[in-house]
Amino acid sequence: MSCHTVSILLSIASLATIAFCQVEYPLVIAHRGASGYIPEHTLAAYAIAILQGSDYVEPDLVMTKDGHLIARHDNVLDLTTDIAERAEFADRKTTKSVDGKESEGWFSEDFTLEEIKTLRAIERIPETRPANTRFDRMFEVPTLEEIVSLVQAMESVVNRTIGVYPETKHPSHFASLDLQMEEPLFAVLTENGYSGPDAPVFIQSFEVANLQKLAGMTEIPLVQLLDSSGQPFDQVLSNGTLTYDEMATADGLKAIAEYASGVGPEKYHFIMPRADDDTLSADTKTTFVDDAHAAGLVVHPFTFRAENEFLPLNFRNGTDETAIGDMIGEMELFLEAGIDGVFVDHPDIGKQGVEDFVNSRLL
Repeated sequence: MSCHTVSILLSIASLATIAFCQVEYPLVIAHRGASGYIPEHTLAAYAIAILQGSDYVEPDLVMTKDGHLIARHDNVLDLTTDIAERAEFADRKTTKSVDGKESEGWFSEDFTLEEIKTLRAIERIPETRPANTRFDRMFEVPTLEEIVSLVQAMESVVNRTIGVYPETKHPSHFASLDLQMEEPLFAVLTENGYSGPDAPVFIQSFEVANLQKLAGMTEIPLVQLLDSSGQPFDQVLSNGTLTYDEMATADGLKAIAEYASGVGPEKYHFIMPRADDDTLSADTKTTFVDDAHAAGLVVHPFTFRAENEFLPLNFRNGTDETAIGDMIGEMELFLEAGIDGVFVDHPDIGKQGVEDFVNSRLL
């Protein structure tokens, strides 16, 4: 091979590298692990998500009676565990008001970690994901420490860095029980080497005050979640008037940027509403992503799910609500809008969608 030929090949390689570097690679965030394939918030769900290419895994965190952080979608345990079948815990079923909503069931804050460890996970939405029920009662409820240990062990398996994206669930509720979440969360992350703005961690919350408290404790990036209606519950408790819609305005996003590095909006309400006929197109795109970027915030909307039940009409596959539709097609619209990451229940499909999007920009 001549020196001239080598020079040409190196030049082509250099141009390809430059082109690739100019294309942002949106993050794939495994929503509760690979929750489309296996019961959510289990070590198995997180491991599968990592093997399917996720950049981050997301544990929702609630507190035990003795102050441990465990991964559950909610503090109502009968939604995702077999506790309703456990005769020894029958007398602890109760009714509580959590974030202003009355719920009946068994609550994480009424159980020690030792008791939680006797429970087994079950599929949260068996009607939508009946195949996942074959794994019911196979897996424990993991602690945050166990999730971090798994992630760090898996990094050597996949030979890349895996991030952790915890959400503090009901922080004001737990604080009212003297089970503040910020200190134990900060301790677990610090003890495992996560610190500073470049740590592969995002901490997210629907509330404001606990993110502001964390902002005074750590430089780890924080993400303000934005629900499709209402107010952060800490605002309700303080008789504040701030709503999620107000937080999503250009001025509201600038205020968020004073304590957070990103926002996690409900994707249809804030970025691209569905049309009246339940279809989706870029015609309804708002200025939200541009406004967030102007404020210096990354945008990680939730949640992309592959089943027809969750998809707009023009991305469904047939009429079976449980059938897999065109999630990649839906994702493309939002990626075109400039989002920086996707929360997905099906990490392999999410990864393929992001790769297809990036590759299309390199052509």
